[in-house]
Amino acid sequence: MEMQNLCMLCPRGCGVDRTEHIGVCSVHQKVMIARAALHFWEEPCISGENGSGAVFFSGCPLHCVFCQNEEISHGKVGREITVEELSEIYLDLQSQGANNINLVTGTHYIPAIVDSVKMARKNGLVIPIIYNTSGYETVESLKLLDGIVNAYLPDFKYWDSDLADKYSRAPQYPDIAKAAIDEMVRQCPDLVFNEDGFIQSGVIVRQLLLPGHVKDSKAIIRYLHEKYNDRIYISLMSQYTPMPQIKDNYPELNRRVTKREYQSVVDYAIDLGIENAFIQDRIVAKESFIPEFDF
Repeated sequence: MEMQNLCMLCPRGCGVDRTEHIGVCSVHQKVMIARAALHFWEEPCISGENGSGAVFFSGCPLHCVFCQNEEISHGKVGREITVEELSEIYLDLQSQGANNINLVTGTHYIPAIVDSVKMARKNGLVIPIIYNTSGYETVESLKLLDGIVNAYLPDFKYWDSDLADKYSRAPQYPDIAKAAIDEMVRQCPDLVFNEDGFIQSGVIVRQLLLPGHVKDSKAIIRYLHEKYNDRIYISLMSQYTPMPQIKDNYPELNRRVTKREYQSVVDYAIDLGIENAFIQDRIVAKESFIPEFDF
């Protein structure tokens, strides 16, 4: 798990010594988190009434132009903590009744995540670990999480490499996401839910519909269905919220998804025969659903 001299944890492969410098992820090696709390706005099998024990890590390798959590993804907010403190946070969230530990955008902290989960399990952590990711992961880094993560919650953001380049400066994103999701399914091949309906193992792939890009979303949905059928769940998300930073440079994204656009995607999934899916009420496309990142 060495990364001190040449960080290659994410597909950017920036090779920065993050013990001394900031990587492309916008953060140093020391773990920095912006929020750790019960979170109630995930899929029903994750949040439920008790909430998911969400840990939002500062920094992000992808930096999408439309990111609704820009201040956290650019490492502008957060507090440095030790691996020991991170493990204690998991246990504290468990004691609050969390259904799981939900690690949000932890790619650049994978070695610390591995160590902290092992430490927490030795001290009584029994709830599942969910790895919540943009889908922009290397297979090599994901293999470090084998046996650590119980369920994966990746995005599949783009099918078109031109869109991936335009909005995330990551033209290889589609192929990277395919390989990453394949590795996640290899590690967690079976969908397992407990008697209360909460996920214990498996993969749920999120697809966020962007305004004007119904065709791209449909291509992703078709691929996932043909590749995995009912081995995974697909979460069809309508929650895209236009943020201030995109108004001038990306005016085509400066609106919410229309009801017609989202319904077209949902109908397409139904026509394909997809049964393992979550759909979303468009009311969630509001800034009020974005949590405060105040630790």
